[in-house]
Amino acid sequence: MSVEETLETARAWLRQDPDAETRDELAGLITRAASGDTAAVADLDDRFCTRLAFGTAGLRGELGAGSNRMNRVLVSQAAAGFAAYLRERAGGATPVIVIGYDGRRNSRRFALDSAELFAGAGLRAILLPRLLPTPVLAFAVRHLGADAGVMVTASHNPPNDNGYKVYLGGAEGGSQIVAPADAEIAAHIQQVADAGDIAALPRSTGYEVADEDVVDAYVSATAAVAPAPESARGITWVYTAMHGVGWETFARILDAAGYPRPKTVGEQLNPDPMFRTVAFPNPEEPGAMDLAFAAARRTGADFILANDPDADRLAVAIPDESAEGGWRRLSGNEIGLLLGARAARAAEGTAGASLACSLVSSPGLGAIAAHHGLDFHETLTGFKWISRAPGMVFGYEEALGYLVNPETVRDKDGISAAIAVLGLAAEARERGETLASLLADLGETYGHFASGQVSVRVDDLAVIGKVMLALRTLPPTRIGETAVASAEDLLQADPGQPSGDVLRYRLADGSRVIVRPSGTEPKLKVYLDAQAPSAEAAAGVVAALETGVRALLEERS
Repeated sequence: MSVEETLETARAWLRQDPDAETRDELAGLITRAASGDTAAVADLDDRFCTRLAFGTAGLRGELGAGSNRMNRVLVSQAAAGFAAYLRERAGGATPVIVIGYDGRRNSRRFALDSAELFAGAGLRAILLPRLLPTPVLAFAVRHLGADAGVMVTASHNPPNDNGYKVYLGGAEGGSQIVAPADAEIAAHIQQVADAGDIAALPRSTGYEVADEDVVDAYVSATAAVAPAPESARGITWVYTAMHGVGWETFARILDAAGYPRPKTVGEQLNPDPMFRTVAFPNPEEPGAMDLAFAAARRTGADFILANDPDADRLAVAIPDESAEGGWRRLSGNEIGLLLGARAARAAEGTAGASLACSLVSSPGLGAIAAHHGLDFHETLTGFKWISRAPGMVFGYEEALGYLVNPETVRDKDGISAAIAVLGLAAEARERGETLASLLADLGETYGHFASGQVSVRVDDLAVIGKVMLALRTLPPTRIGETAVASAEDLLQADPGQPSGDVLRYRLADGSRVIVRPSGTEPKLKVYLDAQAPSAEAAAGVVAALETGVRALLEERS
């Protein structure tokens, strides 16, 4: 767009913006841009050159004014468009939708706007009673028999982000949306945006506020995942909510299930939209669990559990003398295999029961399924796919996401996963074992698997496309010292197979390398997996792969 076109677009947006903060922000930018300030012109262009794309992950982005930011105008358009989609899908019935929100900036405001617009569009809108974890919203969609759900959250993204996560009930089972629903919803949203002023959209305060029964039901169902054995009383452990919304609900479940309360990281226990003690509120990021490690050292804890800010992910750490500071965070694959083996033992002999994981997660889960005579499904990344695997009794992805209770929650759930880990730890304690010894037992029973990841964060998304194109144009014949035995481009996958922007290389030594752009962050991710006769040998293969991958990416960048 020309400068004048950008200014006119920005002024039209300003006229309909109901938020004083973003109005002031945008008005100042318009004034500076109109006077020839090139930085302001570039900023406006970035805000209005496109729209935040609505996809299978809903919406997620930086807070601020403009169509390429998260704000009340964009959320109102999304809510009205989603309402139109649900009415069209309902065939004359009244759709029911549940709305939840976490503790991030503007989450409650976005949820209230959505509830009013859903009610104004003739839907039965049910707002959860307060800020709550994402898994409670996913549970509520199924528990209340709703047609849809919206969770306002950006999960573990940076502090100035927020998002709009969408679920479908009914035949979709309360899972996140997949194609073609995403494109159909996006088309309805675009129609609303094209119509102009959001002030013309009908609103109503006639939405319902759910009572505590729905939260009580989630607490009861989650406590039943792994009621505490007698041995649980002796467990000493540390918990951090990572400045999120997990603790209040999790504490109630601990009491209901019979587990001792943990030593908590007080600085991170309550919701804080600024995430003041961490550079990045993701347990996977370096430094994010330092306060938890310090608390564990002070208290002589057996292990650490950490939720991310909306409590849909779980991190676990254990004592390790070889690690810096004496503590080591388990990888998502290690936790996934521990929980997968737990589920497989319980489901053994059940016809049609299956384990499922994303294609970038450890192939060890397939070995566990085979050992116990269960089916196994490998899906594209994301719980929108994992949750739809037939017969699934357990599903996971390596990014700390676990689905241990599929009858009640069809999405990753860091709280029910935490209860399952507590159950494993308590049962191990009865036998004089620890989580570390359970991991060693996995290798002896199912084979020694190791995983790693190379993650490259970029400022310019075009860099990721350039690297993927270079790898497709000139596929590598070796990664490090090891020959590539086969290369698959999942954009060209066979019918019925997972298809996406993913490159998968199988190497001559049986190891595997997978390259894909992140779906939620400006990152290129490379996943490394190996199996060997011992844990040490498998780890050595992964270390060599990491060196080879970094050299390959540098060459193709």
